Amino acid sequence: METRYYKVTRIEGEYAYITDEESGDEIFIALFLLPEGTDIGTRLKYELLQYEIVE
Repeated sequence: METRYYKVTRIEGEYAYITDEESGDEIFIALFLLPEGTDIGTRLKYELLQYEIVE
């Protein structure tokens, strides 16, 4: 499985909108599936079906 990088662009209620850094596609995902501490501007790495905060 390919590693993907996303940036959190907005949060609405219980959902975060994240943008794929490579393709620019935006998706939304439930906040409870993201690591604790995720906020607008957070950079995420998606690998092996898990999200991880990266610098």
